[in-house]
Amino acid sequence: MPMMDWGVLAWVTGGVLVVAMLYAAVGHAGASGYIAVMTLAGWAPNVVKPTALMLNLLVAALATWQFAPYFEWRRFWPFALLALPLAFVGGYLTVPPEVFRRLVGGVLWASAVRIWLPRPAASPVTLPPLGLALPSGAGIGLLSGLTGTGGGIFLTPLLLLARWAETKTASAVSAAFILGNSLSGLLGYVASAAPLPPFVWPLFVAALVGGWLGAHVGSRYLSARGVEYALSVVLLIAGGKLLFG
Repeated sequence: MPMMDWGVLAWVTGGVLVVAMLYAAVGHAGASGYIAVMTLAGWAPNVVKPTALMLNLLVAALATWQFAPYFEWRRFWPFALLALPLAFVGGYLTVPPEVFRRLVGGVLWASAVRIWLPRPAASPVTLPPLGLALPSGAGIGLLSGLTGTGGGIFLTPLLLLARWAETKTASAVSAAFILGNSLSGLLGYVASAAPLPPFVWPLFVAALVGGWLGAHVGSRYLSARGVEYALSVVLLIAGGKLLFG
């Protein structure tokens, strides 16, 4: 982006504030939402990916802190073990713009569809088996690094639908998972010698404020189902812009 349109930057900053607040309320960092906002603003993939990772890192740290009482290590490490190094690999790799558009568009639509899936029945919660958790974490980690997301949009529904965690625990585990993947993916991006966007500070402030408010309210008071439905509309619009625009 050779020149910055400050009006567009202000619009994106406001979008990041709202996305951070809404996503953090359910233990997510908001990467798919940030990607949606930046995509609708017309920003290029080489700006979208590192910016989403940096914002994700900040909001995931806040969500991890707020949901810490519900965190369980035994439900976290089987997914994180292979996810973290593969997120680094995904962050290091640069995919062609057209492939990036299709890949991220698919991620956004998958995020939207996941929101509308039925909630799992109240069957007993069990620990995730290693034979399923390890490859699942590996795939999610690689995809998160490639697309600039943290992987929580995939891990949370997996934990809930497979009955490997209760809702609050799934949010806590996903927040920590997103934090690790975002850091690993960002380090991989930096290692590839690609430049970081120079204008992200207003977005940092917006993500900090929105992430803290959302994580505080969500971890204590909020039922976030209606919020997720509203977010799904934004994800569908931005995903469609990437896939068919």
